[in-house]
Amino acid sequence: MKNLTIGKIRNLQQIANPDSIFVMCAMDHRGSLRGMINSKNPERVTYEEMVERKLELCSSLAGYASAVLLDPIFGAAQCISRGILPRGTGLIVSIESTGYTGGKEERLTELLDNWGVEKIKRMGASAVKILVYYRPDLKDQADKQLATVNSVAEQCIKFDIPFLVEPVSYPVGSEVNNPEEFAGEKGELVIETARQVTALPIDVLKAEFPADIHYKKDESELMELCHKLDASSQVPWVILSAGVDFDLFYRQVEIACQAGASGFLGGRAIWQDAMGMDDTGERVKYLSTVAVDRLKRLIEITSKYATPWYKKAGLDNQKLAAVSENWYREY
Repeated sequence: MKNLTIGKIRNLQQIANPDSIFVMCAMDHRGSLRGMINSKNPERVTYEEMVERKLELCSSLAGYASAVLLDPIFGAAQCISRGILPRGTGLIVSIESTGYTGGKEERLTELLDNWGVEKIKRMGASAVKILVYYRPDLKDQADKQLATVNSVAEQCIKFDIPFLVEPVSYPVGSEVNNPEEFAGEKGELVIETARQVTALPIDVLKAEFPADIHYKKDESELMELCHKLDASSQVPWVILSAGVDFDLFYRQVEIACQAGASGFLGGRAIWQDAMGMDDTGERVKYLSTVAVDRLKRLIEITSKYATPWYKKAGLDNQKLAAVSENWYREY
């Protein structure tokens, strides 16, 4: 683990709970959220509807999470301006445009226009997040994605703010029409991706579970794959939910945290069932009961098994950085 600076340390503390575990809720969905609201005509979902859902998610769940992940278009500023983001909850803001360019076999991430690390820092956020579709076996695609990640990482170093990277694998070639074939590649893809991405100056890896549990069910094999993921990641890592159902995500979090993960950053597995409900009262009731209970259950299992982020970083919680008498002169 690279030496952490004071700014990054302080902000990592802000997105973790008092035990230095990440129990974080993702709410930065854009295109996928439109589809949940109106599956037949997602393009007809208005700005106001999107903001309403973000406000509902944040007001219902943010008080239980160590941090929330919000997008800059519909969520981050709106939740702050409406006073519903708790002062004790960390704020992570995404930096990428929704979707990708380059076609389905070479998915390339683009940064959101007129947005960047400096603005995320200025608005008072605790961390920056980027999603990159990634295939370590497609060298040209991987090199372009790594260049994008590295350019953002350099800006995060400049503005002394933590950087979370979410690499997501996807099927190519014959895998597109053969889910079992893609599932067979998943572990190797996720583990090698972790090795390549965390070689860059990032701070937290938001990792996929390194297996498709629909095809791999042996507990010891799943644990071994997560241990390999832990060994491959040079930085603290958390598990993402990738839209799976809650029971499956709960099992993934439990296994991953036993193998070295420092928590989770889950979204749809916690709250997606509410988004198709047309009635506002029904949605809010669901979020404040079922979704909150899910989040609490994840926090409980994570607190039991997860590795504090500073331990994965090879640090002592009582001395996270060397601070000399004149540190401020050099900062």
